[in-house]
Amino acid sequence: IPAGRITMNKTIILLLLLLSVMCHTQAQDEKKEQQLYRYAVKLEQEGKNSEALTIYKNLLRSDSSNIDYLWRTSFIYSKLGYDQPTEEQRQQWYKTAAYLGKKAVTQYPQNANAHYAYAVSIGRMSENAGNRTKIDNAKLIKSEAELAIKLDPRLPGPYHIMGRWHRVVAAFSGFERAMIKAIFGGMPGGSYEDSIRNFEKAILLEPFNGIHYYEIAVSLLERNQTTDKQLAKSWLQKALNIPVKSTDDAENKTKCEKLLKSLS
Repeated sequence: IPAGRITMNKTIILLLLLLSVMCHTQAQDEKKEQQLYRYAVKLEQEGKNSEALTIYKNLLRSDSSNIDYLWRTSFIYSKLGYDQPTEEQRQQWYKTAAYLGKKAVTQYPQNANAHYAYAVSIGRMSENAGNRTKIDNAKLIKSEAELAIKLDPRLPGPYHIMGRWHRVVAAFSGFERAMIKAIFGGMPGGSYEDSIRNFEKAILLEPFNGIHYYEIAVSLLERNQTTDKQLAKSWLQKALNIPVKSTDDAENKTKCEKLLKSLS
């Protein structure tokens, strides 16, 4: 065999070995990343959101366009932002959540969770906003939540958002409604009945999440019809029968207990 051919064969073998090692290393890295992601999801389900966020942020650094990393990180920023000590700090967290949420819906317009996470972030930003910002955001929140429902009708979160949306709009003052008419020519929806129906749908899809029960009770109490107080008590009592499996469950149970006690 000519020496040149032997040298070429050795080179090819070395290249194949190197390629094999690189592929093996890449596969190991992908496996490790998947394991970290599953662990972060587990932490999130247990209500350990700070720990989950740390992992999601690290995963985003390695793959900034991964849809699951984007929407889950956005969602946790919205959740943890609520616990920040000042309104300025809360808004910074919500802005980060909105940035990630918007990136998710821009890159993955057919992903329901992306639209849901984005709607949550905008809703958080609106909670203590002025009238104009609140009204401007109301239309965006509604469109994002409705699109999430259209893309995945079995996703409970968007129904929860719509339940809150209808309640907030139903409680708008005459001045706020006049602003809505001037800016948008009116805004369809916004009744306590629609709020209650959406929370009922969320409960049907996610019966072990006490926050839906708490919010439907709040909507009933705000509507304040003849039997609404008793209905609210009934929903709160049902919530107290939900097993506590996470810190979120414990917090929801405490909220329900406090509201029920205030109604006694």
